[in-house]
Amino acid sequence: MKYISTRGQAKSLDFKGVTLTGLARDGGLYVPETVPVFNADKIRNMRGKSYSDIAFEVIQPFVVGSVSDNALRQMLDATYGDAFRHSAVAPLVQLDTNAWLLELFHGPTLAFKDFALQLLGRFFDHFTAAGNEKLTILGATSGDTGSAAIEGCRGRKNVSIFMLHPKGRVSDVQRRQMTTVIEPNVVNIAIDGTFDDCQALVKACFNDLAFRDTVGLTAVNSINWARVMAQIVYYFTSAVALGAPDRKVSFCVPTGNFGDIFAGYIAKAMGLPVGTLAIATNSNDILARTLETGRYASGKASSTLSPSMDIQVSSNFERLLFDLTGRDGAQVQAYMDTFTTDKGFDLDKAHVEVLRRDFVAGRADDTTTQAVMKAYQAKTGYIADPHTAVGLEVADKILPSGAIPKVTLSTAHPVKFGAAVQRACGVTPELPVHMADLMHREERFEVLENDKAALQARVLQGAAL
Repeated sequence: MKYISTRGQAKSLDFKGVTLTGLARDGGLYVPETVPVFNADKIRNMRGKSYSDIAFEVIQPFVVGSVSDNALRQMLDATYGDAFRHSAVAPLVQLDTNAWLLELFHGPTLAFKDFALQLLGRFFDHFTAAGNEKLTILGATSGDTGSAAIEGCRGRKNVSIFMLHPKGRVSDVQRRQMTTVIEPNVVNIAIDGTFDDCQALVKACFNDLAFRDTVGLTAVNSINWARVMAQIVYYFTSAVALGAPDRKVSFCVPTGNFGDIFAGYIAKAMGLPVGTLAIATNSNDILARTLETGRYASGKASSTLSPSMDIQVSSNFERLLFDLTGRDGAQVQAYMDTFTTDKGFDLDKAHVEVLRRDFVAGRADDTTTQAVMKAYQAKTGYIADPHTAVGLEVADKILPSGAIPKVTLSTAHPVKFGAAVQRACGVTPELPVHMADLMHREERFEVLENDKAALQARVLQGAAL
C-alpha cells in the first residue's frame, strides 16, 4: 500500500513512512493511493467476530508491506484487550426503535481517541525498535487527543511527546488526564490562545523542514493517517451488528477536526453500506456552514460546553477536498493557499454537489445541548456528555426515521464534562476506579505564549536527540 499527499508534490510513502512522518513535506495530508474495497460476503463474514478480529480484516490492507500479519495481530490483541473496560470494546446502546448510540469511551482515557492512539503508540515502538530511532511527537489537543496520546506513548524509550492545549479551554478532567502524567518523556504545554492557535503552531513546526528533521518530528493528531485508519474499524463493527451488508446504516458524528467522520467516509468507500453521514457541530460550525453555503471559511472560535469541538479550522477536510476535486493536488494547493491568505475559499459548484451527495450537517448551541441532555435523561435514563448530546440533536433533526438504523457516536464519557452534566441533569458522574484520585494527583505543565520560536526552543531543549 502506497500513500500520496493531498497537495501532490511530496513523494509517496508506505505505511511506516506516513506513520513516522505525519504531515507531508509539501504541507499536505497523506491518503491511500487506492482504497481497498470489500465485497458483501467479506463484510457478512465479520458477523460474530471479536473487535480485534474485525480490526485485523479492516486494517491489514492499509499496512501490508510495513507490518507483518503476525505483528499486526499481536498489536491489535494488546490494544483492544485489557485496556478497554467493556468486552465489546465499542458497544451499541439502543435508545429507540431504530436509534442507537455507539459508546466509544471505554478505553483508558474515556474518549474515542483511545481507539487509535493506543494502537499508534505500538506502531511507534514497532517501527523504532530495530534501528533505535528517536521520535519527537508534537501535538495539539482540544481536550481528548492529548490524554489519549500521552497514555499511548508514556514511558516509551524512543519517544518524546510535547502536547499543546489551549490554556483554560479544556475541562478540568481533560487537563488533569494530561498534566498528572509525570513521565520523563512527557511535556505538557498550555498555550495562551485557542485550539486553532495550537494546531497552527504544530503545522508551522512541521512545515519548518530543518527543525522537523533535527528533532525527528512526527504527529499524533489526526493529520497522521494511522489515526483515521484505526477509527474506520468501529463503523464496520457497529454496522455489521445492525445487519450490514444486508441493510444500510446511517451515522451521526460529533466532529470538529473532521477526522472521525472522515473515517466513516472511508468505510463507505470500502464497501460498507452507509446510508447517510451526518456532521454534528456546536456553534463553531465551519463544517455546517460549508455544506450550506459552499464557502469554507474560519471564524472566531468560541468556548462551549463541548470544548473538543471548539474548532474553526478542520484539518481533515483537506483529505475530503482531495476527493472532491478528483484527487487534483494542484487544485487542493490552490484552495489551501487561498485559505491561508483570505481565511476562506469558495468551493466550485461541482465540488459542492459532490460534498452534499455524501454528507448532511447540523448544529446545536449550548442551550440546545443542555436541553437534549436533560430530555434524554428523562426519556431513557441515559446520561450523555455534551458532545454526544450535540450528535443526538442533529441525528433527531436531520436523519430520517424509518427502516435504516441511525447510530450516533458517543465520543466521551460524561465524567469528563461533569460540570456540564450537573447543570443539565442534576447529577455528578463519578470517575471510574482506575482514576478515582485524578483530582488529587500532582499536576505538571508549562505555559508558553503563542509563538513558534518559543515552542521550538522548548522542544529542542527536551527532545530525545
